[in-house]
Amino acid sequence: MRHVRLPPARIAAAALLAATLIAAGGCASDASSDDSPTGSAAPPPAGTAFDYQLGGPYDPPTGVGVVARDRTAPPAEGAYSICYINGFQTQPGERDVWPDAVLLADADGPVIDPEWPDEILLDTSDPAGRDTIASIVAPWIRDCADRGYDAVEFDNLDSFTRSSGALSLADNLALAAVLVDAAHDAGLAAGQKNAAEYAEELHREAGFDFAVAEECAAFRECAAFGDVYAQAVLDIEYTDALPRPFAEMCADPASPAAMILRDRELRTPASAAYVYDTCADR
Repeated sequence: MRHVRLPPARIAAAALLAATLIAAGGCASDASSDDSPTGSAAPPPAGTAFDYQLGGPYDPPTGVGVVARDRTAPPAEGAYSICYINGFQTQPGERDVWPDAVLLADADGPVIDPEWPDEILLDTSDPAGRDTIASIVAPWIRDCADRGYDAVEFDNLDSFTRSSGALSLADNLALAAVLVDAAHDAGLAAGQKNAAEYAEELHREAGFDFAVAEECAAFRECAAFGDVYAQAVLDIEYTDALPRPFAEMCADPASPAAMILRDRELRTPASAAYVYDTCADR
Protein backbone atom coordinates (compact mmCIF):
# COMPACT_ATOMS: atom_id res chain seq x y z
CA MET A 1 0.00 0.00 0.00
CA ARG A 2 1.37 3.39 -0.98
CA HIS A 3 -0.02 6.86 -0.31
CA VAL A 4 1.02 9.27 -3.03
CA ARG A 5 0.25 12.95 -3.51
CA LEU A 6 0.55 15.56 -6.24
CA PRO A 7 4.02 17.15 -6.08
CA PRO A 8 4.99 19.92 -8.52
CA ALA A 9 7.58 19.24 -11.17
CA ARG A 10 10.64 20.77 -9.55
CA ILE A 11 13.35 19.53 -11.85
CA ALA A 12 15.01 22.68 -13.20
CA ALA A 13 18.30 21.80 -11.49
CA ALA A 14 18.27 18.16 -12.59
CA ALA A 15 20.67 18.52 -15.50
CA LEU A 16 23.23 20.21 -13.28
CA LEU A 17 23.38 17.18 -11.02
CA ALA A 18 23.36 14.47 -13.67
CA ALA A 19 27.11 14.38 -14.20
CA THR A 20 27.72 14.20 -10.46
CA LEU A 21 25.31 11.31 -10.09
CA ILE A 22 26.82 9.44 -13.00
CA ALA A 23 30.25 9.84 -11.42
CA ALA A 24 28.83 8.55 -8.15
CA GLY A 25 27.58 5.47 -10.01
CA GLY A 26 24.30 4.35 -11.43
CA CYS A 27 24.79 0.64 -12.09
CA ALA A 28 24.55 -2.47 -9.98
CA SER A 29 28.30 -2.73 -9.52
CA ASP A 30 28.25 0.58 -7.65
CA ALA A 31 25.89 -0.61 -4.92
CA SER A 32 27.62 -0.87 -1.58
CA SER A 33 28.27 -4.38 -0.28
CA ASP A 34 29.09 -3.14 3.21
CA ASP A 35 27.00 -4.62 6.01
CA SER A 36 26.23 -1.23 7.56
CA PRO A 37 24.77 2.05 6.32
CA THR A 38 27.32 4.48 4.93
CA GLY A 39 25.57 7.70 5.86
CA SER A 40 26.32 9.75 8.94
CA ALA A 41 22.78 11.10 9.34
CA ALA A 42 20.93 9.67 12.33
CA PRO A 43 17.77 7.60 11.83
CA PRO A 44 14.58 8.61 13.68
CA PRO A 45 15.09 8.52 17.44
CA ALA A 46 13.88 5.28 19.01
CA GLY A 47 11.04 5.52 21.49
CA THR A 48 9.69 8.76 20.04
CA ALA A 49 6.04 9.01 18.98
CA PHE A 50 5.50 9.80 15.30
CA ASP A 51 2.81 10.87 12.86
CA TYR A 52 2.28 10.18 9.14
CA GLN A 53 0.95 13.29 7.39
CA LEU A 54 1.07 12.59 3.65
CA GLY A 55 -2.51 13.80 3.30
CA GLY A 56 -1.57 17.32 4.36
CA PRO A 57 0.52 19.02 7.06
CA TYR A 58 -0.90 19.98 10.44
CA ASP A 59 0.40 20.62 13.95
CA PRO A 60 1.51 17.22 15.29
CA PRO A 61 -0.38 15.76 18.26
CA THR A 62 1.09 16.41 21.68
CA GLY A 63 4.19 14.30 22.32
CA VAL A 64 4.92 13.53 18.67
CA GLY A 65 8.58 14.03 17.83
CA VAL A 66 8.84 12.35 14.39
CA VAL A 67 6.70 13.45 11.44
CA ALA A 68 6.62 12.25 7.82
CA ARG A 69 5.26 14.58 5.13
CA ASP A 70 5.15 14.76 1.34
CA ARG A 71 8.14 16.51 -0.22
CA THR A 72 5.87 19.37 -1.34
CA ALA A 73 5.08 20.22 2.30
CA PRO A 74 7.34 22.01 4.80
CA PRO A 75 9.02 19.95 7.52
CA ALA A 76 7.34 19.85 10.92
CA GLU A 77 8.77 22.53 13.15
CA GLY A 78 10.58 21.16 16.19
CA ALA A 79 10.29 17.53 15.09
CA TYR A 80 12.50 14.98 13.33
CA SER A 81 11.05 15.29 9.84
CA ILE A 82 10.94 12.66 7.08
CA CYS A 83 10.43 13.71 3.45
CA TYR A 84 8.36 11.36 1.26
CA ILE A 85 9.55 10.80 -2.33
CA ASN A 86 8.07 8.41 -4.87
CA GLY A 87 11.34 7.32 -6.48
CA PHE A 88 10.39 4.33 -8.63
CA GLN A 89 7.04 5.30 -10.18
CA THR A 90 5.54 8.53 -11.46
CA GLN A 91 3.34 10.61 -9.20
CA PRO A 92 -0.23 11.41 -10.28
CA GLY A 93 -0.15 14.48 -12.48
CA GLU A 94 3.59 14.47 -13.13
CA ARG A 95 3.77 12.52 -16.40
CA ASP A 96 5.50 15.43 -18.13
CA VAL A 97 8.35 15.35 -15.60
CA TRP A 98 9.70 12.12 -17.05
CA PRO A 99 11.31 11.48 -20.45
CA ASP A 100 9.59 8.71 -22.41
CA ALA A 101 12.83 6.72 -22.30
CA VAL A 102 12.55 6.10 -18.55
CA LEU A 103 8.87 5.11 -18.54
CA LEU A 104 8.56 1.33 -18.58
CA ALA A 105 6.50 0.16 -21.55
CA ASP A 106 5.40 -3.08 -23.17
CA ALA A 107 3.48 -3.91 -26.34
CA ASP A 108 0.34 -2.36 -24.85
CA GLY A 109 1.97 0.92 -23.83
CA PRO A 110 3.19 2.28 -20.48
CA VAL A 111 3.24 -0.27 -17.64
CA ILE A 112 0.80 0.96 -15.00
CA ASP A 113 0.68 0.02 -11.33
CA PRO A 114 -2.55 -2.03 -11.16
CA GLU A 115 -3.48 -0.47 -7.80
CA TRP A 116 -2.64 3.08 -8.88
CA PRO A 117 -3.85 3.61 -12.46
CA ASP A 118 -2.30 7.09 -12.69
CA GLU A 119 1.21 5.82 -11.86
CA ILE A 120 3.65 4.51 -14.47
CA LEU A 121 6.59 2.32 -13.46
CA LEU A 122 10.00 3.86 -14.09
CA ASP A 123 12.42 1.76 -16.13
CA THR A 124 15.37 0.90 -13.88
CA SER A 125 16.70 -1.85 -16.14
CA ASP A 126 19.76 -0.10 -17.56
CA PRO A 127 22.46 2.25 -16.19
CA ALA A 128 21.60 5.14 -18.52
CA GLY A 129 17.97 5.08 -17.47
CA ARG A 130 18.90 4.90 -13.80
CA ASP A 131 21.18 7.90 -14.23
CA THR A 132 18.33 9.88 -15.79
CA ILE A 133 15.92 8.92 -13.01
CA ALA A 134 18.49 9.83 -10.37
CA SER A 135 19.20 13.18 -12.05
CA ILE A 136 15.51 14.06 -11.62
CA VAL A 137 15.07 12.73 -8.08
CA ALA A 138 18.33 14.11 -6.67
CA PRO A 139 17.17 17.76 -6.72
CA TRP A 140 14.07 16.71 -4.78
CA ILE A 141 16.33 15.12 -2.18
CA ARG A 142 18.50 18.24 -1.94
CA ASP A 143 15.39 20.42 -1.68
CA CYS A 144 14.19 18.34 1.28
CA ALA A 145 17.54 18.87 2.98
CA ASP A 146 17.66 22.58 2.19
CA ARG A 147 14.22 23.10 3.75
CA GLY A 148 15.21 21.39 7.00
CA TYR A 149 14.15 17.76 6.70
CA ASP A 150 16.20 15.18 8.61
CA ALA A 151 15.49 12.13 6.46
CA VAL A 152 13.88 10.94 3.27
CA GLU A 153 11.78 7.84 2.51
CA PHE A 154 11.71 6.34 -0.99
CA ASP A 155 8.47 4.69 -2.04
CA ASN A 156 7.82 1.87 -4.53
CA LEU A 157 11.13 0.08 -4.06
CA ASP A 158 9.24 -3.08 -5.02
CA SER A 159 8.06 -1.77 -8.40
CA PHE A 160 9.89 -4.64 -10.12
CA THR A 161 7.34 -7.07 -8.67
CA ARG A 162 4.68 -5.34 -10.82
CA SER A 163 6.75 -5.30 -14.02
CA SER A 164 5.97 -8.81 -15.37
CA GLY A 165 9.67 -9.62 -15.27
CA ALA A 166 10.89 -6.53 -17.15
CA LEU A 167 12.64 -5.22 -14.02
CA SER A 168 14.58 -7.04 -11.32
CA LEU A 169 15.50 -6.61 -7.69
CA ALA A 170 19.08 -5.93 -8.83
CA ASP A 171 17.85 -3.11 -11.08
CA ASN A 172 16.00 -1.39 -8.26
CA LEU A 173 18.83 -1.99 -5.79
CA ALA A 174 21.21 -0.24 -8.17
CA LEU A 175 18.99 2.84 -8.35
CA ALA A 176 18.27 2.72 -4.63
CA ALA A 177 22.00 2.77 -3.86
CA VAL A 178 22.44 5.96 -5.90
CA LEU A 179 19.43 7.64 -4.24
CA VAL A 180 20.59 6.64 -0.76
CA ASP A 181 24.05 8.03 -1.52
CA ALA A 182 22.43 11.28 -2.65
CA ALA A 183 20.47 11.43 0.60
CA HIS A 184 23.56 10.77 2.69
CA ASP A 185 25.54 13.36 0.73
CA ALA A 186 22.77 15.86 1.56
CA GLY A 187 23.00 14.98 5.26
CA LEU A 188 19.75 13.01 5.33
CA ALA A 189 19.06 9.54 6.68
CA ALA A 190 17.40 7.26 4.12
CA GLY A 191 14.31 5.19 4.86
CA GLN A 192 13.17 2.01 3.15
CA LYS A 193 9.43 2.15 2.42
CA ASN A 194 7.63 -1.21 2.65
CA ALA A 195 9.17 -4.17 0.69
CA ALA A 196 9.58 -6.22 3.86
CA GLU A 197 10.83 -9.33 2.08
CA TYR A 198 13.76 -7.38 0.63
CA ALA A 199 14.77 -5.50 3.79
CA GLU A 200 18.06 -7.32 4.26
CA GLU A 201 19.24 -6.63 0.71
CA LEU A 202 18.05 -3.02 0.74
CA HIS A 203 19.84 -2.34 4.01
CA ARG A 204 23.04 -4.16 3.14
CA GLU A 205 23.45 -3.28 -0.52
CA ALA A 206 21.73 0.10 -0.82
CA GLY A 207 22.55 1.39 2.66
CA PHE A 208 19.10 2.26 4.04
CA ASP A 209 19.15 3.48 7.65
CA PHE A 210 15.58 2.80 8.83
CA ALA A 211 12.22 1.53 7.61
CA VAL A 212 8.76 3.00 7.14
CA ALA A 213 6.21 0.21 6.98
CA GLU A 214 2.52 0.24 6.19
CA GLU A 215 0.42 -2.46 7.86
CA CYS A 216 3.32 -4.68 8.86
CA ALA A 217 1.33 -5.78 11.92
CA ALA A 218 -1.78 -6.53 9.87
CA PHE A 219 0.25 -8.64 7.45
CA ARG A 220 2.59 -10.01 10.14
CA GLU A 221 5.70 -8.62 8.43
CA CYS A 222 7.10 -6.52 11.27
CA ALA A 223 9.75 -9.05 12.27
CA ALA A 224 11.28 -8.82 8.79
CA PHE A 225 11.89 -5.11 9.37
CA GLY A 226 12.88 -5.47 13.01
CA ASP A 227 15.45 -8.14 12.26
CA VAL A 228 17.24 -5.64 10.02
CA TYR A 229 16.55 -2.22 11.56
CA ALA A 230 15.92 -3.11 15.22
CA GLN A 231 14.05 -0.16 16.80
CA ALA A 232 14.35 2.04 13.70
CA VAL A 233 11.00 0.92 12.28
CA LEU A 234 7.97 3.20 11.91
CA ASP A 235 4.69 1.41 11.20
CA ILE A 236 1.32 2.77 10.09
CA GLU A 237 -1.79 0.62 10.48
CA TYR A 238 -5.12 1.63 8.90
CA THR A 239 -8.59 1.65 10.40
CA ASP A 240 -10.23 -0.09 7.43
CA ALA A 241 -8.00 -3.18 7.49
CA LEU A 242 -7.41 -4.18 11.10
CA PRO A 243 -7.39 -7.97 11.49
CA ARG A 244 -7.83 -7.60 15.26
CA PRO A 245 -8.27 -4.74 17.75
CA PHE A 246 -5.50 -2.16 17.63
CA ALA A 247 -4.83 -2.65 21.34
CA GLU A 248 -4.06 -6.33 20.70
CA MET A 249 -1.73 -5.39 17.85
CA CYS A 250 0.07 -2.98 20.16
CA ALA A 251 0.48 -5.73 22.76
CA ASP A 252 1.98 -8.12 20.22
CA PRO A 253 5.74 -8.30 20.91
CA ALA A 254 6.40 -8.51 17.16
CA SER A 255 4.88 -5.06 16.59
CA PRO A 256 7.23 -2.07 16.47
CA ALA A 257 7.13 0.30 19.41
CA ALA A 258 6.61 3.16 16.94
CA MET A 259 3.26 1.98 15.57
CA ILE A 260 0.31 4.26 14.89
CA LEU A 261 -3.26 3.94 13.65
CA ARG A 262 -4.41 6.27 10.85
CA ASP A 263 -7.36 6.67 8.53
CA ARG A 264 -6.59 5.30 5.07
CA GLU A 265 -6.66 8.71 3.36
CA LEU A 266 -4.33 10.26 5.95
CA ARG A 267 -6.68 13.16 6.47
CA THR A 268 -5.94 16.23 8.56
CA PRO A 269 -7.72 16.94 11.87
CA ALA A 270 -10.02 19.33 10.00
CA SER A 271 -11.82 16.28 8.61
CA ALA A 272 -14.45 14.43 10.62
CA ALA A 273 -12.93 11.18 9.27
CA TYR A 274 -9.45 11.91 10.66
CA VAL A 275 -8.06 9.17 12.92
CA TYR A 276 -4.82 9.15 14.85
CA ASP A 277 -3.94 6.76 17.64
CA THR A 278 -0.73 5.37 19.11
CA CYS A 279 0.18 2.34 21.14
CA ALA A 280 1.16 4.66 23.98
CA ASP A 281 -2.50 5.67 24.19
CA ARG A 282 -3.74 2.10 24.54
